[in-house]
Amino acid sequence: MDGYRVGDAAELGQLIRRVRKAQGFTQQELADGSGVGITFISNLEHGKGSSEFDKVVRVAQMLGIDIFARVRGEE
Repeated sequence: MDGYRVGDAAELGQLIRRVRKAQGFTQQELADGSGVGITFISNLEHGKGSSEFDKVVRVAQMLGIDIFARVRGEE
């Protein structure tokens, strides 16, 4: 499977930040288009995990499941 292994909120945040910048969006534009606040985007990009997301990752890892993110159009 092609993609980026997501082992925690920090890795997902780094990917989101990289893709946002590559697509030319500001944090505000991404927040507006996603229907969330800019603080959420900032926290996400800085790897601030939610307890629920962190729990999902821990359960998946315990079961030997790797979570991957794939950017559409990237090969």
